[in-house]
Parts: sequence; C-alpha cells; structure tokens
Amino acid sequence: MIDIQLARPVDGAALGEVHAAGWEAAYAPFFAPEFAAAGVRDRRTRWHARIANGEGAILLARVEGRPLALSWSGPSPERPGWAEVFGFYGHPDGWGSGVAGALMTRTLDRLRAAGHSRVHLWTLRETPRSRRFYEKSGYAPTGAERPYDFGDGRPLAQVEYAREC
Repeated sequence: MIDIQLARPVDGAALGEVHAAGWEAAYAPFFAPEFAAAGVRDRRTRWHARIANGEGAILLARVEGRPLALSWSGPSPERPGWAEVFGFYGHPDGWGSGVAGALMTRTLDRLRAAGHSRVHLWTLRETPRSRRFYEKSGYAPTGAERPYDFGDGRPLAQVEYAREC
C-alpha cells in the first residue's frame, strides 16, 4: 500500500534518508568521492529547516510504512504563473515499485488544486533513468539547458522538462 502525505516536522529525518540515498545512487558518480560523501551527509539534514520554513509543498510517500520517495514543489521563481518541482527523489529500494509514479500524480494534483496549469523541473542531462521517468510521467524536454554547480566548482549540465498540470 502506498501512502502519500504532506510532510510534517517529524518527517525530516525520513525525507533526509530518501534524499541522501536517491542522490547518492543517481548523482554521486559525477563527483570526487569525498565531495559526494559530504553531499550525502548534507542531504540527510536539510529537510527539517525546509519544513519549518514552509518552503513549498513537500510530500512523502511510504510503502507499507517505509519512506521511499519525496517531492518538493511550489510556485516557480523563474516562470511566473508556473509551478516548479524543485526536488523529486526516490530511495533505490523503491525504484520500479510504482511509488514514484503515484507520488508524481499526487504532486501534479496538488499543483493543479493550487491553481497552476503548467509545471517545469530541471534534471541532470546525464541521468537517463530520471529523464525516462519524467518522460513517462508526461514531461517533455523544453530544449533549455543550464549549468548547475553543486558546490565543487565543476558545473554539470541540467535540462528542463515541462508539462501541463
């Protein structure tokens, strides 16, 4: 059974674990080992503040009680009137289980209910698994790219995807 709820302050550690595990599996190979390890540690601790500060809608998906996916979305700072998915991560243990698809559907439902008709997101160009997921979820590449520096001084290419809510 998949349960998807708006994250509460008590969920900060669970969000951090999902984010850290998903980021490590998908992104760590792009970085030096020590930088990647620091990135994993950092991702475990940032969610308490995001929840406390009300930084957008953060949803946590659980399968049989186990946290396995998160989404973070809200109004886009780049595109007036649009929404943006700022973060969407699945724990590798949940990959292929359907939890990510259910979470994306719920995320889009919430954005539509908040009055958004369009949504966009950015993902690394060299992450075929995430790009396939977004395309399967109805997103299409816009053709826009940008460099993104995770903090190691070596920007990586991100591509933008968009769709109707």
